[in-house]
Amino acid sequence: MQLKVRGIDTFVATGGREFDRSQPSVVLLHGAGFDHTTWALHSRWFAHHGFNVLAPDLPGHGRSSGAPLPTIADMADWTAALLDTAGAGKAKLVGHSMGSLIALETAARHPAKVSALSLIGTAATMTVGPDLLKAAEANDQTAIDMVSIWGLGFQAELGGSLAPGLWMHAGAQRVLEKCRPGVLFNDLSACNAYQGALAAAAQISVPVTLILGERDMMTPAKAGKTLAAALPNSRTVVLPGAGHMMMVERPDELLAALQG
Repeated sequence: MQLKVRGIDTFVATGGREFDRSQPSVVLLHGAGFDHTTWALHSRWFAHHGFNVLAPDLPGHGRSSGAPLPTIADMADWTAALLDTAGAGKAKLVGHSMGSLIALETAARHPAKVSALSLIGTAATMTVGPDLLKAAEANDQTAIDMVSIWGLGFQAELGGSLAPGLWMHAGAQRVLEKCRPGVLFNDLSACNAYQGALAAAAQISVPVTLILGERDMMTPAKAGKTLAAALPNSRTVVLPGAGHMMMVERPDELLAALQG
């Protein structure tokens, strides 16, 4: 569906079901340079199991207009505005990578709007290497190569997609290649600059599930466990052998963790 959130024409995937205000809501927040298609499987499951689904393309991403928001705090405030615009009330926030930081910050800044959190491929700090930042700033294909190579676990690079005929590595690259110039650099810079995760965690009392990839090279499981230790009401699930992009590498295991 299309919504206007803070003046920005925003595309929001709903998992194939119309929004029903009588149902609980779940918001699915994508990572740097990606869009709502990240949640192709999981949005449909929630939509067909009693939830409203809001899987937005963040401003400047995918089918949404506007410029990308420069900070995690800005993205968090925009997410709260999305909930207001949709009439969702409280919602469970599910975020991957950059989306996990947005979810965390939204819960800290707007606690009345959040019922629970699921943080996928998350970390207490998301430091981005200077070579990746430089390549992204130049809109160089090298940046896309780095993200897709580092983002997928070892088995994914050998094949192994559960959907016959699809190659996970190329699929990730195609989405990133569709990014507008400057968007990937904006997002990576926002992650690199964000230092508020531990402070935000200390303010959060709702249930939090952290879902980490055992072989994640972008947000190593050790860094995710540091964040978990700062969350008073959390549980941690580590997916064996998984890299950073668990939605395609381990879709069924990820869904089971989200349901728990």
